[in-house]
Amino acid sequence: MCGITGWIDFTRDLRQEHATVREMTATLACRGPDSDGVWLSRRAALGHRRLAVIDVEGGAQPLTGGDPGTDRAAADRAAAVLAYNGELYNHQELRGRLTALGHRFRTRSDTEVVLRAHLEWGSEAPRRFDGIFAYAVWDERQGELTLVRDHLGIKPLYWHAYPGGLLFGSEPKALLANPLFRAELDAEGIAELFALPAAPTPGHGVLYGLREVRPGRLLRVTAAGLREERHWTLESRPHTDDEDTTRRTVRTLLAEAVERQLVSDVPLCSLLSGGVDSSAVTALAARARQRAGQGKVTTYSVDFPGSSERAPDDWRTAHDAPFARAAADHIGTLHTSVIVPDDDLLPARDAVLRARDRPGWGEMDASLHLLFREVRRRSTVALSGEAADELFGGYPYFHDPAALAAPAFPWLHGRTTPAALLRPDVAERVRPEEYAADAYTTALAETPRLDGESGHDRRIREIFHLALTRWLPPLLDRVDRVSMSVGLEVRVPFCDPRLVSYLWNVPWSLKAPGGRPKGLLRDAVRDLLPPSVADRPKSGYPSTPAVRYTEVLTERAHALLADPAAPVFDLVDRTAVRRALAEGRPLPSPRTAPNPVGGLDHLVQLDEWLRAYRVGLR
Repeated sequence: MCGITGWIDFTRDLRQEHATVREMTATLACRGPDSDGVWLSRRAALGHRRLAVIDVEGGAQPLTGGDPGTDRAAADRAAAVLAYNGELYNHQELRGRLTALGHRFRTRSDTEVVLRAHLEWGSEAPRRFDGIFAYAVWDERQGELTLVRDHLGIKPLYWHAYPGGLLFGSEPKALLANPLFRAELDAEGIAELFALPAAPTPGHGVLYGLREVRPGRLLRVTAAGLREERHWTLESRPHTDDEDTTRRTVRTLLAEAVERQLVSDVPLCSLLSGGVDSSAVTALAARARQRAGQGKVTTYSVDFPGSSERAPDDWRTAHDAPFARAAADHIGTLHTSVIVPDDDLLPARDAVLRARDRPGWGEMDASLHLLFREVRRRSTVALSGEAADELFGGYPYFHDPAALAAPAFPWLHGRTTPAALLRPDVAERVRPEEYAADAYTTALAETPRLDGESGHDRRIREIFHLALTRWLPPLLDRVDRVSMSVGLEVRVPFCDPRLVSYLWNVPWSLKAPGGRPKGLLRDAVRDLLPPSVADRPKSGYPSTPAVRYTEVLTERAHALLADPAAPVFDLVDRTAVRRALAEGRPLPSPRTAPNPVGGLDHLVQLDEWLRAYRVGLR
């Protein structure tokens, strides 16, 4: 996986901006530790940092259509330039089709397939892609930039438009390295951070003027302006398969997705928590490797000192370790449980803040960073079970009648968001409740309807759409940003577009037969897993019971209260925070999982972010 960045300007000569483009590219070194490259012309500049996964020797970027021996006609020379971040799982199939059309290839890389596909099919090319990707193609002949993002938004891509030009990059830090873009918060950005912290608005980059290419879409940029197009979307249609056929189809689609995503020229492993999602992916990967005559799958899980003594709750129903070990033994993997010491969490917070470029989930991000750092010592690619809960209805809110009936995002039902801590004058300007209500109304209106569907079936389709388009993207972004901060590529087979499209139309009665959460998935992979794992209730990502972590954050919060210049109190009500700490009450948390330190973490990290990024207020 890689990092991309670039700059398009129709009013200046960017050949004079080499130093700035180099600085933008350098900010993404963690995403691509293996090599870097910059390409400049009068109107366009592209930068690239590479993590070599396929064709390690070839595939250098930015890649031009005029590379010797790669183009089929002189008309292709310097026709297009590509900066690409991703993996194209069907690149061999597309390579064959393009070769038959007269294209000649110099490398084995999927990068070259993406470029030649754009030369052949233009903006229709992404419709043919199966993979995870975010990339930029500059058409030198037409003076057009195309920014493309994969079906579900697994790979990030940000942009900022200004009169006469546009900046883009895999992460905001790349754009912030250019003097034309500054870190500022307006009312919408504040509302995103405080009213919708768990599920931000698609396309919104929090900072003023910062946007994201939305999942399944592309952005075409010329001197005349911007135009957004869809290359993939969910389509609602009647589901005609019976229960057995549905179960077999899900098994086949998932198995095929896992097998395609095993392709790698570097070491690959699987993340194994002991839940049915990651265990299913791992078991299918093990079977595919066995058929190919390859060795055992290497697996990893995360754990904390003292976590086995922690009482279960609605979100974390049991300690992961026994289930991870049972799955590893049954499947036959080479398993490692990564123990995260309490003392390592605090230093890791700083690394994660720089990785995410915005306040995140505190110690949960820090422990994930430490897990990925350890995995990266021996593997470059990891498979993950992310997105199964959104596809099969695994979260508690899918099964809570009150949450389903509430006219709001179901994960916010009965919860207090950090917006409760806003200063009265800020809240009056931001209007967080109205902002959240408008965001919900907009999201609901985007749901692809099925004619004749009503009642619970209609509502559950809405909930699935909210989960896939609002809840899932920030989870995928978290995994991408934290993993790429240590140069680890994480692949997510459950996000395979064929599987997603199929499951979108499977009715609730088949997804949760007999009311069993994720019953369809459990039954589809039951023969691969021990019963304790196949039937294990949903248990969220674990949080640490570290006492010292909470003590240090409390100390930092008191230090902020004593600092009259603390920037966080330009937004947050200082008196409300002081009162809550004095009374021993937890601050409202941005997370949906119960965690008494979540709100404190958010407050302290928000202040750290405002200082480190020199964020101004508009």
